[in-house]
Amino acid sequence: QVQLVESGGGSVQAGGSLRLSCAASGYTYSSYCMGWFRQAPGKEREGVAAVTSAGTTYLAESVRGRFTISRDVAKNTLDLQMDNLKPEDTAMYYCATDKAGGVCLRKGGYNIWGQGTQVTVSS
Repeated sequence: QVQLVESGGGSVQAGGSLRLSCAASGYTYSSYCMGWFRQAPGKEREGVAAVTSAGTTYLAESVRGRFTISRDVAKNTLDLQMDNLKPEDTAMYYCATDKAGGVCLRKGGYNIWGQGTQVTVSS
């Protein structure tokens, strides 16, 4: 059974840091895209950061300079280091994989999603 499990969410004050981790299991192939997405109440799910199997990274403009994405292709893990967090970063964060091509920061085309981990940033 293919599964993604996220961890590392929590509550922090503005300016703080969190590290999210995503572990994939149940399949052995290497997806072209893996990414982190987030969804705040009443808003659409949006791309935060993504990385290709070749190591090319993409960051949404709103998190550039504050977030870092890293991927271990051999272990099928994906991490998101989040620094200088802001209240507007508050959302449910989802890990996604199994996308064969296209724009990795777009949620369309991802076939496997995790259950999400909550990040709450207070001012």
